[in-house]
Amino acid sequence: MRIRIDHATTYTYAAPARFIVQLLRLTPRSNEGQQVRAWGLETDVDARLRRAEDAFGNVVHALYTERPTGTLTVRVSGEVHTTDTAGMLKGVTERLSPLVFLRSTSRTAPEAALVDFAETARGSGSRLDQLHALMAALHGRMSFKVGATDAGHTAAEAFALGSGVCQDYAQIFIACARRLGIPARYVSGHLLREDGQESQEAAHAWAEAFVDGLGWVGFDSANGVCPGEAYVRVAAGLDSLGASPVRGTSYGGGAERLDVRLTVRVLAPPQQQQ
Repeated sequence: MRIRIDHATTYTYAAPARFIVQLLRLTPRSNEGQQVRAWGLETDVDARLRRAEDAFGNVVHALYTERPTGTLTVRVSGEVHTTDTAGMLKGVTERLSPLVFLRSTSRTAPEAALVDFAETARGSGSRLDQLHALMAALHGRMSFKVGATDAGHTAAEAFALGSGVCQDYAQIFIACARRLGIPARYVSGHLLREDGQESQEAAHAWAEAFVDGLGWVGFDSANGVCPGEAYVRVAAGLDSLGASPVRGTSYGGGAERLDVRLTVRVLAPPQQQQ
């Protein structure tokens, strides 16, 4: 499948910010399930961009503005060819031991209610069976509701509310999997929606868990499925902070407003375009 992504993030400041520093995890890498055929990143202000890789192997760009800035827009666009790998992540060089992803964070701490849910939901069977059971139970337990939570909510807080968005589903799954002794991590990326809706309010998120003999396997509890060819994987981390698409700070500028414009659409094969 050929997927086209256009993603713009705009910050508007009450007064020009003296300088802005942003860490951008917006660039996907190729693997057996996705081939990045074209990708570009740009800003609409004078800024320095430095490309590097973080400890998790994500492509990151550090952005530094050169002068006072009232608005800042970061745009990425590109084309990714995807294939269905039944949720398995292949063709990626892992820098860290899976055991690193047993580490809990403040956003994925397994409080009492999550512990009980994890123990009940996993059922019996192999590790893979337990993860599928956990995904199904979480998909049935939570309701997807935009605005019920914000970017700062923890897994325990969202679970107590019983509703949230893909970030919350992913972090709850991760907290439960780690409680069961299964390494798990947070993944940010994009989803080509089945309903044909191309304009989206935000990027997507899901989880990956490590299964002996298979490696890392994706689980999208918000949709109750393992990632397939409709998914574009961008970054991974211990939680939503570690895989955040855009994260940074500004000096001065006062209050800021954030606007996101995102389209994810399928491209017709070349013969159909002709």
